[in-house]
Amino acid sequence: MNHIRSLSFAGICMAFVVIALGAWTRLVDAGLGCPDWPGCYGFIVFPTNEAEIAIAESRYPMFPYDINKAIPEVVHRYFAAGLGLLAIFLVYFSFTKIRDKSIRGWSLFLLFFICCQGLFGYLTVSLKLLPIIVTAHLFGGFATLTLLYFIYLKSRNFQIFNQINITNLKVIALIAFVVLIFQIFLGVWTSTNYASLACADFPTCQGSYMPEMDFKNAFNLNQEVGPNYLYGLLDNPARVAIHYSHRISALLLTFIFLILMSRLWFSDAAPLASTLGILLLTQITLGIINVVYVLPLYVAIAHNLVAACLLLAVFTINYLAWKK
Repeated sequence: MNHIRSLSFAGICMAFVVIALGAWTRLVDAGLGCPDWPGCYGFIVFPTNEAEIAIAESRYPMFPYDINKAIPEVVHRYFAAGLGLLAIFLVYFSFTKIRDKSIRGWSLFLLFFICCQGLFGYLTVSLKLLPIIVTAHLFGGFATLTLLYFIYLKSRNFQIFNQINITNLKVIALIAFVVLIFQIFLGVWTSTNYASLACADFPTCQGSYMPEMDFKNAFNLNQEVGPNYLYGLLDNPARVAIHYSHRISALLLTFIFLILMSRLWFSDAAPLASTLGILLLTQITLGIINVVYVLPLYVAIAHNLVAACLLLAVFTINYLAWKK
């Protein structure tokens, strides 16, 4: 079981890195930093000298080479590949070192899911940043992290967990989890459609609490975007609708979290209430900074990572609430 525990913990750490690298790639518009897959302009890594760059640009004349975009893309790919390799070892040890059929099943599912993530990575490039594919790929990163965390929890026997009884919080914990997943989806959709800066002021949006919004086009999952979606093709009212929806959902989530935290505070899991509160306050602060200071790179990456931490925190609460 030690092998599973160590590998799943390493996988959690690596998944956080992959999420951060994915956010970095997206934020610097490097999604097409390499127009092919799995290589980069036909090279294993990326072109580094003038001769290689000339070859690269002759192969893909429609995509001028930019090393500042190729590097984030390649680094993200190789870390993601490393996560896939880790999943293979996880499956191997789950079948050779332990007899827990549940962990075997979840390890196999994790490997399958990471393979699907690789497929979505390929489709992201080949379909030139088609929004629904990009969204699925980004969202899948959070799902991969959660699966690794679940396997880690199943491989450990935390004594403190046995002392916590919050089964009376099943409903509110599940509601918080579902709404958080929806909020993460909205955040991913905001990034996918380049809507992060659609509202450049706070708490108003374009100087109004009810700006012009186009919800019909904003949430059209079957967008016809042409050959290249880089920088987005939606008009401003549609992007405002996406951004504003993310804000309103954040208010709803905050209200639900406050209820959950108040219930946790008077239970055996009071420390979880404090953890959730700190993460929530941090996330709200980062979100406001992103708007006011025009999406600083490291703040935006941190916004993604804290969202991942919130996901694991709420998952832990549900794990405890629904345990048998």
